[in-house]
Amino acid sequence: MNVKELKEMIALMNENGLVEIEIEREGQRIRIKKGMAGIPEETQEKYIIQPAAAISAAPVSKETAPSEAKRIEIKAPMVGTFYRAPAPDAPPFVEVGNDIEPGQVICIIEAMKLMNEIKSEVKGKIVDIVVESAQPVEFGHVLFLIEPAQ
Repeated sequence: MNVKELKEMIALMNENGLVEIEIEREGQRIRIKKGMAGIPEETQEKYIIQPAAAISAAPVSKETAPSEAKRIEIKAPMVGTFYRAPAPDAPPFVEVGNDIEPGQVICIIEAMKLMNEIKSEVKGKIVDIVVESAQPVEFGHVLFLIEPAQ
């Protein structure tokens, strides 16, 4: 990917009000995210360009409620449309109560006509599926609540 193509992708982001974009072409994936962590968005004018190979399904964080202190959030690693199953007539990848393993596909997020398999990074049990299938999600949107395995 050359500089001209990167500039075109940034222009596309600006024209459509996107904060993040991920493209896969000819075996290469690239993710461009507008802004920098810790700086209010109103003052940001830079772009972060990061190889998408470093993107994983679950930046995990623990909730602060005492009754749910052990639960882990699996968040959307990109903007797109959330799907629980690989096809409309197929069974969902996971259901509430299912045990999951690291590397297991738990959903798909469609972004720019690309179907991105989202894999778990934790071992545990699905406690809640926060998003309905075919709903749009933003980067960092909570998708699942997991009770980690002991």
